[in-house]
Amino acid sequence: MTQKIYDTIIVGGGPAGLGAAIYSARDRFETAVLEKFYPGGQILNTDRIENYPGFEDISGGDLIANMYGQAQKFGAEFKTGTDVQSIKKLADGNIEVNCDTGQYLSKAVILAPGSSYRKLDVPGEDEFRSAGTGVSYCGTCDGPFYKGKKVVAVGGGNTAIEEALHVAKFAAELTLVHRRQEFRATKVLVEELMEKVDSPQGNIKLQLDSVVTAIEGDEKVQSVKIQNVKTQAVEDVDCDGVFIFVGMVPNTDFLQGSIELTDAGFIKCDVGYLRTKTPGVFAAGDCRTGAAMQLVTAIADGVNAAMMTKQYFRDVNWWNEPVSDSLTPGGW
Repeated sequence: MTQKIYDTIIVGGGPAGLGAAIYSARDRFETAVLEKFYPGGQILNTDRIENYPGFEDISGGDLIANMYGQAQKFGAEFKTGTDVQSIKKLADGNIEVNCDTGQYLSKAVILAPGSSYRKLDVPGEDEFRSAGTGVSYCGTCDGPFYKGKKVVAVGGGNTAIEEALHVAKFAAELTLVHRRQEFRATKVLVEELMEKVDSPQGNIKLQLDSVVTAIEGDEKVQSVKIQNVKTQAVEDVDCDGVFIFVGMVPNTDFLQGSIELTDAGFIKCDVGYLRTKTPGVFAAGDCRTGAAMQLVTAIADGVNAAMMTKQYFRDVNWWNEPVSDSLTPGGW
């Protein structure tokens, strides 16, 4: 029996994967979505989304349900509970996708496995994260919910300081906890932060050489335990929420040896067309280099990747054409 060859296989059923599935299936391409768990990804843990264009207030679950139904309506096949273990470019030009449940063939593959927030792994983190009651990993998403409240932020890199400055626009008081005395962020960001710290009107306080060891509360976050790494002294700090900005971990271990990755594990691709260096394989969403780590940009990535597959189907030699530098900051 001849094995079915899909036009497009999408690895990952989060926002980027669903965006790709809607556009690919609507264009009448044979489309399959391979998802390890169930469609949605991390956004399913978000009770309230205010910054997705066109929706003043929608839950992650409702948005994903709408996108999933839309992709199914256009004919996309969903194979949930499918753990992709490797991909391989074959001599005939097709791409072999090997899973724990079997093997699939496709003319093109869109990689959209997403990424996971790096966690502190302290007591209370999972409890208050899953319930949406005080632990957040995205200041851009959740900062407005803490208007006039006291919050704690954790981290010392560029993202941590950028997000902390954003959250501080809403919070009455923000305490930034960093395990070292010096920040890893760029000088200009540190200078902007220190202006807020040193200003009489500023609402940011620093807890340096310190780590959060526990997040506590009854039905919602009420305080955190902060320990000084030099003196070992422990302090309880009252707060209404905790923002954790200690990095992202791309879900790309299965691509080791088959797709070029950065040292941090993100998929290398050109930013303009989302092409990897393997012809027929695109990357979309939080798993790729240069990703903005936002819901709307992840979906846009998926749409863009699906549209680029059409160009690839029309002319496989297009893959070798250079992309304008104006479209590819940072290149591959």
